[in-house]
Amino acid sequence: MNQNLKSIFSLHSHKTFFTMIKKSWLQASALCATATTCIALFSNCQSSSAEATAVAQSAKDTTDKKAATATPPAPSATLDTAWYNRSMTIMANGDSTGKWPVKHDYPLPGAILPMKRVLAFYGNLYSTKMGILGELPEQQMLEKLQGEVKRWQAADTAVEVVPALHYIAVTAQGSPGAAGKYRLRMPFKEIDKVLAMAAKINALVFIDIQVGLGTVQDEVPQFEQYFKMPNVHFGIDPEFSMKTGAKPGSVIGSFDAADINYVTNYLAKIVKENNLPPKMLVVHRFTQAMVTNYKNIKLQPEVQVIMDMDGWGAKARKITTYKSFIHREPVQFTGFKLFYKNDFREPGSRIMTPEEVLSLKPKPIYIQYQ
Repeated sequence: MNQNLKSIFSLHSHKTFFTMIKKSWLQASALCATATTCIALFSNCQSSSAEATAVAQSAKDTTDKKAATATPPAPSATLDTAWYNRSMTIMANGDSTGKWPVKHDYPLPGAILPMKRVLAFYGNLYSTKMGILGELPEQQMLEKLQGEVKRWQAADTAVEVVPALHYIAVTAQGSPGAAGKYRLRMPFKEIDKVLAMAAKINALVFIDIQVGLGTVQDEVPQFEQYFKMPNVHFGIDPEFSMKTGAKPGSVIGSFDAADINYVTNYLAKIVKENNLPPKMLVVHRFTQAMVTNYKNIKLQPEVQVIMDMDGWGAKARKITTYKSFIHREPVQFTGFKLFYKNDFREPGSRIMTPEEVLSLKPKPIYIQYQ
């Protein structure tokens, strides 16, 4: 086991990389198995030797398994526009800047946002360190998720809260791998496991990717069979999109509006061809440079875009990040990430309560726990 691949990220300063190193929010460690397999699972993780061995034995950089697909039900025939408008007003939470709510065309019938709030558990099944999804045994994790849904529902009775499992299906790597892309695709059987878990509590599923030196054009089509399922949505992580050719973990990566537009166009095509309700797309963000040319992001009725505040640390800094990069640069909907462990790492810090998060303007409509 090689523990030498370590990198430090900042989640609160975007002035210089050296400032990021000094004022770290995020640490990512690589997992390296011996011999020919080297696997690094990032996103605030440092897995044990046993976990690395399990990944080395089970994970293959492959997407050759065909998932079973079901005939999707037809979405609702009409959208209740009055309900949609009321929900948008509730979400704006009295914002007076004129930025929120964002003006856009109505979504297709069957849209989840903003009439419902999504509460997701995030992680990877091979690692107990990448998030609560993977850290706890399945039944315990599902019960905890349902408990969080009840807490958030009590905090805001005006908006229904629905559970979700947010699975990292492509992980950034500390080694180039066979493809030379510094990323590893999880086997489809792992996505199938997450789908089976979600079915037990009628939860949504998000597939998330960290492209490394790859591209969204390379990775997104790999999951088309899953996108044809009405309950499956998507997430992309700019942090590990290494456009400069740097190794993941050495600097913070980025996506441009053109990348996001490629993804939304791809998802919209699937929605239209398969008569599906709109897809949700989560874009993680905690610095200015992680998303470039946000004004060029094109909205369309088939896809609902969520810009997710992805930083950990003290309450004040998380709120400042949300205001600086999510509120100030409006796209469509907003999300907020909470960390069961990392939000306690600094002296005096703690995880924010539902009531505290819901006091933000606009109210995040997607909540993620790692």
